[in-house]
Amino acid sequence: MSKRELNGLTDQELLDEAKKAKSAAIIDAALIGFLIGVVVYSVINNTWGFLMLIPLFLAYKLFNKPRHNARELEALLRERNLK
Repeated sequence: MSKRELNGLTDQELLDEAKKAKSAAIIDAALIGFLIGVVVYSVINNTWGFLMLIPLFLAYKLFNKPRHNARELEALLRERNLK
């Protein structure tokens, strides 16, 4: 959502969007942890190869996902004194 779309939401809708963003962040963190665990397991068992690069790439993509919307949402929640 863009800043303009966020401004048009009601207070309850903003709080719902904040909940969705928080749960998405938790899911992303769990996936990154799992993928890093796969890489560590692979290193311990000395199975270096192409299949070890796939979890690293996926973790990198999840970690570097743009978070601009979350920052704008937090700012708008503070502006409306909802958080």
